[in-house]
Amino acid sequence: MERSPMVRYSATECRQRLRELCLAQTGASERLSHGEPAWFVTRQFATLADHHHDDRFAFWAAAPEGAQQRWIAADPERFFRPPYVGGRGWIGVYLDVEQDWDDIAEIVGDAHATVTAGRRRASGSGISG
Repeated sequence: MERSPMVRYSATECRQRLRELCLAQTGASERLSHGEPAWFVTRQFATLADHHHDDRFAFWAAAPEGAQQRWIAADPERFFRPPYVGGRGWIGVYLDVEQDWDDIAEIVGDAHATVTAGRRRASGSGISG
């Protein structure tokens, strides 16, 4: 499978692309959280961080176990451990640098799956053996 090229989009284009990726997830909705657009499936799975805690334009997303370390090790110029939620494994993704939007789509999909899997476990509707 051919990867998309690394590109840098304007903040407006990034916001729209991220919104489209998040809202394409089953059951996803958007609302403001702490003054930023955020995406939910009952629980939050991603949020924009538009210079929220620093001078960077980024988003934060829930991530499966080990993904945060893998992304940061792969490219610390593009990925980071976000404040507050980084201790729970969330990944930060800088949007003010060139990015591979296939990677971003993967991160958003994993974020949605991570939150919905946690919801299934909590409700007892997960697969049991």
